[in-house]
Amino acid sequence: MLGLLYDVHGNLPALEAVLEDAGDVDRWLLGGDYTLFGAWPVETTERLRELEATWIRGNGERWTASPSDAPEPVQGAVAWCADQLGDDFVSVMGALPETWRSGHTLFCHASPNSDVESFLPEPAADEADLLSGVPDDVRVLVFGHTHLGFARESLGGLELVNPGSVGMPLDGDHRAAYAVVGDGGRVEHRRVAYDHQASADAIRSRIGVAGEPAARRVERAAFDAS
Repeated sequence: MLGLLYDVHGNLPALEAVLEDAGDVDRWLLGGDYTLFGAWPVETTERLRELEATWIRGNGERWTASPSDAPEPVQGAVAWCADQLGDDFVSVMGALPETWRSGHTLFCHASPNSDVESFLPEPAADEADLLSGVPDDVRVLVFGHTHLGFARESLGGLELVNPGSVGMPLDGDHRAAYAVVGDGGRVEHRRVAYDHQASADAIRSRIGVAGEPAARRVERAAFDAS
């Protein structure tokens, strides 16, 4: 069975909870944003490297490898994460492929044309533009980035699947989110409880002021955590 891990964001306890829950998974698709904003970037990547997995790049890996690409408000967190990981590993992660395809399924971080522009649970006006890079024979598009787990049909019957975020859910539910692809391609979304407050506290302790926005999002399971 294929497991889908997206947007771990250096939240090791959330990742460990998911892996303990996923005893029926024998291989993984890792969808990007592995370390940035979390308290355990090194430990998280070490744990992910133990898995039988295919990796793709998220905007977090791109920003960490090219800090000038990152928005100014997050550059402090980017610098801290890069320092923890070291230049060599940051370069390796920044060079990961942006997409991966298996049969009629295409995997990306946010959308095929961008690692920061993505799909929402309800169709938006730009959805056709976001799908412009999808080959005609693709039937399922798997992505993350928004930290909102859902599955729905899009233009031309294309199935959109967002597994949700392991380390920083933003749908009001603190539980770590992941998904599995079972027999016949059926997708099952799963949630796993863990001590989210301890993870938020660790971000504050280890990253400091630069990590406060991320700590609040983990704490409240909401994007607008001001």
